[in-house]
Amino acid sequence: MSMRVLSLSIAALLVGALAIAEDAKKEFAVKCLVAGKPDAKEDKNAEYKGAKVYFCCDNCKGKFNEDKAKFAIPANIQLVSTKQFTQVKCPISGAKVAADQSSEVAGVKVSFCCENCKGKVDAAEGDAKKELVFKDAAFDKAFEIAKKK
Repeated sequence: MSMRVLSLSIAALLVGALAIAEDAKKEFAVKCLVAGKPDAKEDKNAEYKGAKVYFCCDNCKGKFNEDKAKFAIPANIQLVSTKQFTQVKCPISGAKVAADQSSEVAGVKVSFCCENCKGKVDAAEGDAKKELVFKDAAFDKAFEIAKKK
């Protein structure tokens, strides 16, 4: 094998390895639930509701562990965003969801039982929208831990 062919082969292997490493980074694209930055790390996590929530650093993890109630809404959003929890009922009424009644809340597709429940959430602004769907009372009635495959 010539040096040129060998050099090209090594270059191709390096490009492939870099692509794999880049894909691995993309696979774990989670926002730190305390800092809100998109740099949470898999090894910076805490147990929460039978699943894991992720942080960018030990400082954020410590803040969460000191006052979980303060961070319940972003933690619940992260549980759904990371597909550790799935929606099973309407977060407003607790009733069965209708396929044609859904909205996006904090980057998550959320379904509702009826136009009234959907309308209530759609009319809310800012953090009030997240509270209606992801505060513990609503979250606990509408979402459950995903079944492991």
